[in-house]
Amino acid sequence: MPLTNGDITMSSARLAPGEKVLDHTKALELLNAENAGRDGLDAKTLLDSRQNGGLTYNDFLVLPGYIGFPASDVALESPITKRISLKTPFVSSPMDTVTEHSMAIHMALLGGLGVIHHNCSAENQAEMVRKVKRFENGFILDPVVLSPQTTVGEAKQLKEKWGFGGFPVTENGTLRSKLVGMITTRDIQFHPSLEDPVATVMSTDLVTAPSGTTLAEANAVLSKSKKGKLPIVDSNGNLISLLSRSDLMKNLHYPLASKLPHSKQLICAAAIGTRPEDKVRLQKLADAGLDIVILDSSQGNSIFQIEMIKHIKQQHPELDVIGGNVVTVAQAANLIAAGVDGLRIGMGSGSACITQEVMAVGRPQAASVFNVSCFAARFGVPCIADGGIQNVGHIVKGLALGASTVMMGGLLAGTTESPGNYFVSQEGQLVKAYRGMGSIDAMEDRQSGSTRKSAERSDAGKARYFSEGDRLLVAQGVSGSVLDRGSVTKFVPYLLAGLQHSLQDIGMKSLLQLRKAVQDGDVRFELRTVSAQAEGNVHGLHSFDKKLYS
Repeated sequence: MPLTNGDITMSSARLAPGEKVLDHTKALELLNAENAGRDGLDAKTLLDSRQNGGLTYNDFLVLPGYIGFPASDVALESPITKRISLKTPFVSSPMDTVTEHSMAIHMALLGGLGVIHHNCSAENQAEMVRKVKRFENGFILDPVVLSPQTTVGEAKQLKEKWGFGGFPVTENGTLRSKLVGMITTRDIQFHPSLEDPVATVMSTDLVTAPSGTTLAEANAVLSKSKKGKLPIVDSNGNLISLLSRSDLMKNLHYPLASKLPHSKQLICAAAIGTRPEDKVRLQKLADAGLDIVILDSSQGNSIFQIEMIKHIKQQHPELDVIGGNVVTVAQAANLIAAGVDGLRIGMGSGSACITQEVMAVGRPQAASVFNVSCFAARFGVPCIADGGIQNVGHIVKGLALGASTVMMGGLLAGTTESPGNYFVSQEGQLVKAYRGMGSIDAMEDRQSGSTRKSAERSDAGKARYFSEGDRLLVAQGVSGSVLDRGSVTKFVPYLLAGLQHSLQDIGMKSLLQLRKAVQDGDVRFELRTVSAQAEGNVHGLHSFDKKLYS
């Protein structure tokens, strides 16, 4: 039927008057021929400080690519050091209002990493490392072993200390002696006399597996039995190791968990300073099973850090060491030459940090991450984008610019697993205390709402900002509070899903593919004006409820 109204062939309303309309099947050929697909800027042009100034994450966007796969196919595995990789590129900051053992455990279970702060005694920090390492195991090679003479009261104290209540009992109370029984929480929970020996209440009907049993075989035996623990014994009945049902369940519930391949223990990281006494602290952390040590300094390019890196490499070659913080290639080069296994990038970009304002020293985070990570990648050194992360979009941008992982402080400080108690703000909102390590509170070691035992002051805040000998402290951070975010067991999966969907929009199936595409100029970027930033946020509404996930 012929068109009688709106027929464009009879109208002067053309898109391009006077120009021939091309065959639509030739669109891709024309795109390739004219290179018209190169919208936007490549990363090097975008981050050219001489042309565009120093950029932060809010100053640009990543242009979309082609979607040919579901978001669930996006792989997020990425290195944290030269030797260790994570299934999810999320790291919690070593701040005393962010990461203690609970945060470190749950971040590792979710595929990331928690870095335990050092604003406490060396003994307390080492104890937190031990709790992380004992939380999940394959074969437990150093189980807590009781003797038949151990009292019920002592067994209860051990349960309170370690957080679990299943202990093997051997003839002399040590590993590699004859197994005689097992104690569980049910055995001692309601026992009336704390002075009775555990021999009177322990279970002797045991299911065991012989030495040489593989982990898969042992898990199969454990899954078929109704026991909570599976002792591994030699031909003489001596206890060799232990397997826990709770660890089997954790494997099912947390398939992305960051674990060492040989021991199946969670990967644990902790921060130290660069003072001589930190060498003693490091030894205690290494004895507790530490895997990664982060040298915590606001300005990492110092003789103190370089000497500490060399000391760690000589005395603790089994440890991976991450240096920082750095924001320039010159800073990074010194630490790479000293032998670091990873770098931490950022100076003054954290939500509770005022270094750039007070000291007039630092660098916008996007410029820092791109320049340092490009240089470090040439030496195989992974980089952590530390600071300035306020949402999923910032995580994407940090990783797109070359960081292999991102470190978060304020974003995780309001979660259930962070140290401290919740309280109600003046506005009636549920909040948690949060402070920068350069704040006066942190440098004077005030507790700021934390329930942490301060048996010994470590002056970690002062050490991080080279202020130990100062009679007058100059703050480089602030104290405040952050809104409740619930548990990291829900919040981190939200970040992970958001990151996968973002990479899907960009057209990248993995972080490795993303980094290569950025390097080759295939992933493009666009600068944002102030008006563009306003347009990209919520606008034009009378009111709204910004719910991030359900």
